[in-house]
Amino acid sequence: MAAGGFCRSDGSAYLPIADHGLIGDLRTVALVGTNGTIDWYCCPRFDAPSVFGSILDAGRGGSFQLAADVPATTKQFYFPDTNVLITRFFAADGVAEVQDFMPIADDSREIDRHRLIRRVICVRGTLPFRALVAPRFGYATQPHTTRVEDGQAIFESEDLSLILTASVPIDCDGQDVLSQFKLHEGEQAVFALDRACEGVTPRSCPLAEAEQEFAATVKYWRHWLSSSRYRGRWREVVHRSALTLKLLTYAPTGGIVAAPTTSLPEQIGGERNWDYRYVWIRDAAFCVYALLRLGFTDEAEAFMGFLSEHVTLSGDGLSGPLQIMYGIDGATELPEQELGHLEGYEGSAPVRVGNAAVGQLQLDIYGALIDSIYLYDKWGKPISSDRWDELCMLVEWVCQNWDKPDEGIWETRGGRKNFVYSRLMCWVAIERAMRVAIHRGLPAEIPRWREARDAIYRQIMRLGWSPRLHAFVQHFDDEVLDASVLMMPMAKFVSPTDPKWLSTLDALGEQLVSDSLVYRYDPTVSPDGLRGIEGTFSICSFWYVEALARAGRLDEARLAFEKMLTYANHLGLYAEQIGHTGEQLGNFPQAFTHLALISAAFNLDQALG
Repeated sequence: MAAGGFCRSDGSAYLPIADHGLIGDLRTVALVGTNGTIDWYCCPRFDAPSVFGSILDAGRGGSFQLAADVPATTKQFYFPDTNVLITRFFAADGVAEVQDFMPIADDSREIDRHRLIRRVICVRGTLPFRALVAPRFGYATQPHTTRVEDGQAIFESEDLSLILTASVPIDCDGQDVLSQFKLHEGEQAVFALDRACEGVTPRSCPLAEAEQEFAATVKYWRHWLSSSRYRGRWREVVHRSALTLKLLTYAPTGGIVAAPTTSLPEQIGGERNWDYRYVWIRDAAFCVYALLRLGFTDEAEAFMGFLSEHVTLSGDGLSGPLQIMYGIDGATELPEQELGHLEGYEGSAPVRVGNAAVGQLQLDIYGALIDSIYLYDKWGKPISSDRWDELCMLVEWVCQNWDKPDEGIWETRGGRKNFVYSRLMCWVAIERAMRVAIHRGLPAEIPRWREARDAIYRQIMRLGWSPRLHAFVQHFDDEVLDASVLMMPMAKFVSPTDPKWLSTLDALGEQLVSDSLVYRYDPTVSPDGLRGIEGTFSICSFWYVEALARAGRLDEARLAFEKMLTYANHLGLYAEQIGHTGEQLGNFPQAFTHLALISAAFNLDQALG
């Protein structure tokens, strides 16, 4: 059997992207397939090289297989109100389940200890199981040695060592470890994978300890979720989205990654494959907004701490005081490289790590960030005097530089343009800062800020509006539609019932919406510097729901929202995009999509009454 995983019925070695669940410990995550295989895991943190990476190369990437050793069907679900994942195997002679989780002892900022536990329990009859642990360190570039001693397997590479403890016999098979065992009703087996490093004492994992770790992990997640104030119609999907956003948080710094994977394709076989394991200012700020809406203020405070401790504002008048993204530890250099030895998911090359977009100018990030600070000041804690000084520095820069072309929210690689969305969010940056200053009585250059804010408004109304299309457009000097303008009423730039906005909403519905699914733009009309096509963009589909609701078109909004829910995977998770036949595409799961779901559900609930 190949180290990459069990084959699907159609002969492919790759599961669909959607056929995965997510577990994590607020430092890193693992993707667990419905076949019981862990085929994505980076240790010790989100952006570390992969240990199991078969989702990017089924033959060479490495995996941790654990499944019934007889023909079986599977079903996967989360232990209620937690991020503990259960994969059940149904065979002729028995039923068993694999419980996958990463223990979280507390909210400490310790970064060295990492533990992944896989517990197999036979609940009916008798079932044989087979485990194959085949790590491939450093994105499958670093050789390693494997030895078994005292019931433990030690995998050692140049940069990382892991220890596997099992309650059933294990054998060394070259670089890999193999185990075959049979469980009768009521019996269980445990596998625990720990990081081995200086200062961390190796641990065993007997059955009783695994039970304690399971109970403690369940307790942690349920305690965290109990802070939610959401009691609306879609409580289950909203809470699953909140739990997912929490999993994408890096506890040691408070940063929130855009997604925990790299290079899952936006088009099978295409080149639109990017590394999302970093902290985008925009995405993280929107996450803060969504979590604040639900009552989770600690995450907002942690992200504000990330900004204070790990983001240094520069005085560069060209690129701005902020980068669009940072490493999870605040790193400013994220060099992009291609891993040519990996074939990519379903042959979708290149596989990229790092992200060259880090150097782009995207003016909208200032609006997203200052809006989240405004909401934190309103719903969380009043911002400090030092943070107000930093915010003023950002606003002053925006006042001087808003009238510049940039790469825009979609990080196009086709050259800078005067994007309407970028102008819109510059307006938001200044307007929200003015609100904070007036509400708190804080010192600010209000007349100068107001002058800049109003100039942006007038420019958008004059140059961002197409009389021919009767719609706001993607950028000045062209008549291309873009779903990002759906943010206009949500940002309170325009009334949701303004005639200009309603005609824009109709135009978007006619040209970019397909059965409630929304394309962000048409790359054949607005070249973005990349080959190929892409699917509908899920965050835009949820923005569309919210725009319909705010416009009073509640029946359309509710139907569109319910349709979007049918595109979630079996666990309620979403990738970045949805393909032409309903398949999930792009990095998975994506924070952008889940935070937009939360916002749409919250506002649709309010509108429905």
